[in-house]
Amino acid sequence: MKLKAFATSVASLGSLAVAATAEPDLARGEYLVRGPAGCGNCHTPLGPDGPVPGMELAGRLVDKNPVFTAYAPNITPASRIADWSDAELARAIREGLRPDGSLIGPPMPFAMYRGLGDDDLASIVAFLRTLAPVENEVPPSEYNIPLPPAYGPPVETVTAPPQGVTVAYGAYLAGPVAHCMECHSPMGPQGPMTDPAHLGQGGFEFHGPWGTSIAANLTSHEDGLAGYSDAELKAMIAEGKRTDGSEMLPPMPYGYLAGMTPEDLDAVILYLRSLPPLPDA
Repeated sequence: MKLKAFATSVASLGSLAVAATAEPDLARGEYLVRGPAGCGNCHTPLGPDGPVPGMELAGRLVDKNPVFTAYAPNITPASRIADWSDAELARAIREGLRPDGSLIGPPMPFAMYRGLGDDDLASIVAFLRTLAPVENEVPPSEYNIPLPPAYGPPVETVTAPPQGVTVAYGAYLAGPVAHCMECHSPMGPQGPMTDPAHLGQGGFEFHGPWGTSIAANLTSHEDGLAGYSDAELKAMIAEGKRTDGSEMLPPMPYGYLAGMTPEDLDAVILYLRSLPPLPDA
């Protein structure tokens, strides 16, 4: 028990150090939450016409399957996060650990979020604090699988690549920020297979009221993006439009990705073009 308490204390000190040195930017936090990170795609209740007005980030049922029933919690200031410190909220987002030491389960993409830069993470936390409080009780998630004690060792500090139309920044947006590569990589026994032999290979199935959608191959293979122009890719990512003009299916957060700056969208496409060619999974 003493060893566990010591480890928790050390991890908390690391989080506090990051919180103290990071530079939050409210405008940046709003852009990330309402844009490429697409937090509302899971955390905002949905009605027949899309996100329910006045309920932004108030929580909802995300997925119900034989493995788990997952609820995205209310993350407005009316929820329990109001009692969490900024460092505790940052750790919950990036590492999936609540202040009481319990683990947040899937489908929150912690494999990707562990790479969020300190400044971006602080900006997200700062923006969440400014949201209008919305009273909405969301049940706890239920898991029929054992969850690990943690998703990895404590994250001490992460420096994001400089913003710009570069492969490195595109990889950051498509990975830690928008977690495209988690959904668009095959699912293995231990979760998404984001190793070089499978990264971006597609094939993961999503089941919902819309039917079944299959994550596309994002690599430079002919099974993937080789036959598409940059303009066609932009329309698919930010508008949810196929090359024939037909509507693409959820759960890809087209409405949020539409808020990306042209430069960020260019960086993502530049990165996707750099992925080694892999055939469909």
